Amino acid sequence: MTDQQQRKDPEIYKHLSPKTQGFLRASANQREESARLNDDTMATEQTFIAIKPDGVQRGLVGPIISRFEARGYKLAAIKLMTASTSHLEKHYEDLSDKPFFPGLVKYMASGPICAMVWEGRDAVKTGRTLLGATNPLASAPGTIRGDYAIDVGRNVCHGSDSVENAKKEIALWFKEGEVQSWKSAQQDWIYEKP
Repeated sequence: MTDQQQRKDPEIYKHLSPKTQGFLRASANQREESARLNDDTMATEQTFIAIKPDGVQRGLVGPIISRFEARGYKLAAIKLMTASTSHLEKHYEDLSDKPFFPGLVKYMASGPICAMVWEGRDAVKTGRTLLGATNPLASAPGTIRGDYAIDVGRNVCHGSDSVENAKKEIALWFKEGEVQSWKSAQQDWIYEKP
């Protein structure tokens, strides 16, 4: 018995012509196969993740890196640095009109930041999911912020919110040549298709 024979057609199909039914079955099979192979649903991309001064001071660099590695993402760049005020103002320029902006910049300049580039399928979206909601109290248990943070002003980490912003942030935090391109020995154990 084939998958098509096992799958029960939706009730509405009885109102459609046999030709339309066949078209819908074929397109459903194609969509399912495409999703299964991750052809159209996910893209290999890079994201910028930063462990903020509170995360560094609390010794959370290792546990946070472990979360991304355990998920299957590949570390492409990492450095520990204390960012200048002007660097942080550029990074957070989209928030410059917010009342909390001066405090955010001061806090981010108060100690070292662990800046990283992670790479893999759907890295931006999934990276944000691993981090949890910006407000830790709204973050699900099991997320980084849900497990390690309480206050929104000390939410442990930053993650790019779009592929476009990830590219800008990576260019801001890393010089040319600092982001490595390499194939992980685990790649074939993480991805079914390259």
